[in-house]
Amino acid sequence: MQNKIIEIDMKKHIDNKKWQFFIKRIMDLLLSTIGIIVLSPVYLLICLAIKLDSKGPAIFKQVRVGKNGEDFVIYKFRTMVVGADKKRSLEINPEDIGNFVFQSKSDSRITKTGEFLRKTSLDEIPQLFNVFLGNMSLVGPRPEIPDVVKYYPLEYRQRLLVPPGITGLAQVSGRGEIELGKTIYYDLTYIQNFSVFYDIKILFKTVFSVFKREGAF
Repeated sequence: MQNKIIEIDMKKHIDNKKWQFFIKRIMDLLLSTIGIIVLSPVYLLICLAIKLDSKGPAIFKQVRVGKNGEDFVIYKFRTMVVGADKKRSLEINPEDIGNFVFQSKSDSRITKTGEFLRKTSLDEIPQLFNVFLGNMSLVGPRPEIPDVVKYYPLEYRQRLLVPPGITGLAQVSGRGEIELGKTIYYDLTYIQNFSVFYDIKILFKTVFSVFKREGAF
């Protein structure tokens, strides 16, 4: 089944759904605007909690790879000590990239507030600004870091044909616990089956997954 998904002409498939991607963008703009306004008090409380817990900025910025392989800056609430991204080197075997898992349950760099934010997925809500700006969508493949994307084989790069999302099919199917190969499989399945109604279904599933705290750390 996975090979069948990888072998279809994804670019042609996406072109045939241009009008649905247009509606998707309108929905992203509307919901991200509402979310930013409604959640503004939550933003302030979380920023205060982060600042009281550890030194450093409340917002974490990092370069990620978006649609068509273009880099952009992603926004998240900081969940680790300052400079944590420099305290760990990624160990990636290009020949076994499909089994790569980025996150770890036991990471001493995560702060107490950060642990709560990760378990509740509240660390992700600043990405509503990314959605508003247009470099992300509410639903889509999660944006990857350049150091991982550079090892992508050709079939993996098909996930870069659509805007990355705050949530996606992979996230409601295992979230941080699944290896890259399975994540790619879910991402390509999402692209193949994309529709506005499919996005809405994934959004509802995301809400239930967050409440159940499945695979979050």
